[in-house]
Amino acid sequence: MNSLINDHLCETRNNLVEEIKLLSETQFNAKPDTKSWSIAQVCHHLTLTEESFVRVISWGLKQEESKQTERKNVHLIADRTKKVPAPEIVEPAEDFFSVQQIIGLLDDSRKKLTTMLDTIEDPSILAKKAFKHPVFGELPLDQWVEVIYIHEQRHIEQIKEIKALIKVEN
Repeated sequence: MNSLINDHLCETRNNLVEEIKLLSETQFNAKPDTKSWSIAQVCHHLTLTEESFVRVISWGLKQEESKQTERKNVHLIADRTKKVPAPEIVEPAEDFFSVQQIIGLLDDSRKKLTTMLDTIEDPSILAKKAFKHPVFGELPLDQWVEVIYIHEQRHIEQIKEIKALIKVEN
């Protein structure tokens, strides 16, 4: 895997854990309003998304033919002014989560990602195959990996907004 992408994945995940690790269970599960997600739900969404991306990338790699496609500006996903509804498969549960439970789920989803990526003998194949993304359409598999940390950065900003709305002192 590209070391720069790997660094971004690690740095972003560390930033996420820093944002949540000191929250009380009440703060973690508080919703700013009835239509919004709690911080716990945002994090649960991130684990579900990462696990679904692992499945998609694995499926994309198994395709016989190379479906090379144009590269997209995946950094657009970071723009929080553009609301993107989560596909049902990655909508978070309404459950009450503990911070440690979510950190465990985040660790599990990241292990699944790194384990899958480590099995790829020639990582350049990721740029040569594509799979349909719900926002970008046909997207090269290496850009699916990039979207993981960019999407996570987007939601870290959302977590900061929720913390301000529920009045968490930093």
